[in-house]
Amino acid sequence: QVHVVESGGGLVRAGGSLTLSCVVFGIRERSSTMGWYRQAPGKRELIASIGVRGDIINYADSVKGRFTISRDSAKNTVYLQMSSLKPEDSSVYYCNTQYNAGMNYWGEGTVVTVSL
Repeated sequence: QVHVVESGGGLVRAGGSLTLSCVVFGIRERSSTMGWYRQAPGKRELIASIGVRGDIINYADSVKGRFTISRDSAKNTVYLQMSSLKPEDSSVYYCNTQYNAGMNYWGEGTVVTVSL
């Protein structure tokens, strides 16, 4: 059984930094794409994604220049370094991992709260 486990959320003041981690357990195949989403009204918004070799990286416009995604494929782990955090970055952050066979898994989320 595949488990996706996020960690690293918490409370931080505006301008501060946090690093989220996501580990995938229970599958040997390397993920084709790993990504971070956050909950927005009515939908999950893609924040950042990274390809299997780490050479295809995409960011939402709202986080470009402030967030950095990276992965350690050998450890089935993806990270999201967040800096210059703003109150509007407050949300539940979810990790998503996709595989070539069409499999797609989500974590349960980690809460980030940015105070003024």
